[in-house]
Amino acid sequence: MPITSEHIRETLTAYSDAHPEEKPALAVVHKLLDDGAELTSRKEFRGHVTAGAVLVNHSGQVLFIHHVALDKWLTPGGHVEPEDPDLIGAAVRELVEETGLALSVTPVQPDPVHIDVHPIPENPGKSEPAHQHIDFRYLFRLDGYQEVTLQEEEVSGHAWRDVDIVSDEILKHHVHAALR
Repeated sequence: MPITSEHIRETLTAYSDAHPEEKPALAVVHKLLDDGAELTSRKEFRGHVTAGAVLVNHSGQVLFIHHVALDKWLTPGGHVEPEDPDLIGAAVRELVEETGLALSVTPVQPDPVHIDVHPIPENPGKSEPAHQHIDFRYLFRLDGYQEVTLQEEEVSGHAWRDVDIVSDEILKHHVHAALR
């Protein structure tokens, strides 16, 4: 069963209740849901949902990947797919697709560690206008060791880095708090 608007709303509400200081930044998502936006569709250019995975290893380092299309170092993640059962499932699928890591990956908590709304630039090659991504980021722990196998069409490198290198201050704070 695909991800529903109800699931998105419930997840968003639980996160907003846990982090009331972030409600103003997430008001746009509530408005899109109230307006009936199809947030799981990549063709919803007012904004659509993505799912991300913040993976921490036994040393407390976060996995970053070099995203080919954006030419940026990011945590794994991407668009939700019709077969994704829920948002955390989409985050796991993206993590496995981009890194090959599947064994011994466990969620640190069932709710997102962070929800971020950020702009995506126009992509004339895909006939996509500028739009917003609503990124539901989940925190996972890698137990043991497993070799990273990159999805070379989308990812050109990987690195384990200290949590403090995370540039988003809210995400960094939430990761530190969840790992305490």
